[in-house]
Amino acid sequence: MAHVRKTTHSRKAGARKTAGRKTSTGRSTAARKSTKRAAPKRWSQRVTRESDALDLKQGVFKLTSPRKIAASLKRSAEHSARRKTGAYRSALSMLTFYINRAGTTLPKTQRTRLERAKVELKRAFGRE
Repeated sequence: MAHVRKTTHSRKAGARKTAGRKTSTGRSTAARKSTKRAAPKRWSQRVTRESDALDLKQGVFKLTSPRKIAASLKRSAEHSARRKTGAYRSALSMLTFYINRAGTTLPKTQRTRLERAKVELKRAFGRE
């Protein structure tokens, strides 16, 4: 019996297929990025800065006292030329917006502080 030797074939014929072909950048054609631009990561920051909401004091939501947070929001709402609605409604919506956008990343202590600031805001505007 003669020993039959296997020959290896060149992969050139299979490499001509378009699926999985490499581009000049080294990526395969199937993994090419789409032409759409990705949405900005911090759209809520842009909304806070550019919308007709309020001109907030820097770091207002980081204050330690709910009363101070409410007082700062009230002051900002009353002096803002950007708001379209009443001062109370604007201040409360900015506070709610911040709480909602922070979501689960907001520490429990800060969340309770901000929820108490809502009550203090009602008091400050005489809406109890």
